[in-house]
Amino acid sequence: MKTKINTIRHSLSHVMAHAVKNTYGNVKLGIGPTIENGFYYDFALPVEASGEGGAFLPGDLPRIEKRMRELIKQNIKFEKSFATKDKAKKMFIGQPYKLELIKELFAAPASAKAMAGKKATIYKSGEFTDLCAGPHIKSTKEINPDAFKLTKIAGAYWRGDEKNPMLQRIYGVAFETKKELDDYLKKIEEAEKRDHRLLGQKLDLFSIDEEVGPGLILWHPKGAMLRQIIEDYWVKEHFANGYELVKSPHIGRQLLWQTSGHTGFYKENMFGPMEVEGDQYLIKPMNCPFHMKIYKTQTRSYRDLPLRWAELGTVYRYERSGVLHGLTRVRGFTQDDAHIICTPEQLGDEVLRAVKFGIKLLKDFGFKDLNIYLATRPKEYVGTPKNWEKATTTLKNALNKLKLKYQIDEGGGVFYGPKIDIKIKDAIGREWQCTTVQFDFNEPERFDLTYIDNKGKKQRPYMVHRALLGSLERFVGVLLEHHAGALPFWLSPVQIYVIPVGSRHEKYAHQIGKELVADNFRVKIKDQNETVSKKIREGEIQKIPYSLVVGDIEQKAKSVRARTREKGDIGMMTLKKFIEKLK
Repeated sequence: MKTKINTIRHSLSHVMAHAVKNTYGNVKLGIGPTIENGFYYDFALPVEASGEGGAFLPGDLPRIEKRMRELIKQNIKFEKSFATKDKAKKMFIGQPYKLELIKELFAAPASAKAMAGKKATIYKSGEFTDLCAGPHIKSTKEINPDAFKLTKIAGAYWRGDEKNPMLQRIYGVAFETKKELDDYLKKIEEAEKRDHRLLGQKLDLFSIDEEVGPGLILWHPKGAMLRQIIEDYWVKEHFANGYELVKSPHIGRQLLWQTSGHTGFYKENMFGPMEVEGDQYLIKPMNCPFHMKIYKTQTRSYRDLPLRWAELGTVYRYERSGVLHGLTRVRGFTQDDAHIICTPEQLGDEVLRAVKFGIKLLKDFGFKDLNIYLATRPKEYVGTPKNWEKATTTLKNALNKLKLKYQIDEGGGVFYGPKIDIKIKDAIGREWQCTTVQFDFNEPERFDLTYIDNKGKKQRPYMVHRALLGSLERFVGVLLEHHAGALPFWLSPVQIYVIPVGSRHEKYAHQIGKELVADNFRVKIKDQNETVSKKIREGEIQKIPYSLVVGDIEQKAKSVRARTREKGDIGMMTLKKFIEKLK
């Protein structure tokens, strides 16, 4: 079923390109693959084709959709054929992007014999011809004309390279039934309401400034408070679970990153070097090498192990501007890293502890629907197959002991070790990567980590790298979208508004606020010269869990009138009773 709908989606990308050519004339064609839930196609629109100087506008989408439905009803067949290099070039005269693909296709190194028989795959549907490997449906009658929709227009560099021309990408979604489409669109509408970028602005949590730089987050007071609450909780829980904290610098000499291997396998994700006193330094993309160096400051015995070292370390990674997205894809973020260095005998228990700990943290933040994956050895890897097998078995045993259901992600491990990935499902069913527990055969070897065993001999320790929340920036983004901005009481940066009815009630309001602060609640006194209803409304907009209104009656009774963001007015009560309710 999944293969069939993907074939329909890919065929729809051709129907869309056909419709665009029909409607706008001499359009230049890029590529049109299938993506999750849909498809897209890249175009270069002639300047004369639109009133916006060669740019599609949102209002063009219904027009293109209408033409697509007309084509679908014609029962157009998809016909596959093959073409030599010369024939293919003739077929796509005037299509520079297709000609580039043809040149690349026939430039692949091969024997003269193989090249002689090499041909390009062509698909023809009515009067539209495309260079495409397929597959496609037999004809457009297999497409439900009521089960697709064009959703948006975006810019996209040709081949994803910023040095290439910018094209326009039209996205669409498609399903087998109209109900599936309607359900999906409803889900997308809900997701847009929950967009953490909009919530971050509305709730005054964070901002991104172009002068500061894309992908770099400015945390406002309320956002910084939310971060601090999460970090304080994280530290407390780590101490309770037998971890120690370490801290590392933001930069390190290039030599360090050569030893770790990052300048070899991770260079494209690192920011360029800076010169300091004639030496080259790099800003850190990961915390791991520093932890290795801390380990090597002294001789370690088997009696010292396991070591569980954790750090909320801010790292910096070069992400292309086209993929940056609010808090969930950034260039600077804080990773809740930890490295567990242990003996082979301790390995199983440490993995089990880490997985159990990760699940506990996620549930405390309100994520109860989890999908777990065991990612196995990829094609390229370091270490021996025997060690990989042992490590993978250890991960599997931990999941089985905890009676957790999991899926195998065949070949999904990183090159330095297998891993367990825990993905959370948010309130509207979207899956997000959070917890990772993974082996690392690479760093202990590169940094020559050793310990003295019970026989006085040097041995190589095992190392587990784990991140439970992952990037704190990304986690806050997911948290906001999961709760639609209405964070649980314990996480809310401001928990209580105290609202005096008039200026004569301000002294009493401040007294109430002072007592609440003394009880460790986060409080704001709303003593601006505004109506009570406006202050209450602001509390609702700002997703404040509780508002306490105090006027003549409340002041005389030494009480407060409490409101919740979910239920509204819950009645008058003494402050002591209200605090007991909160606790």
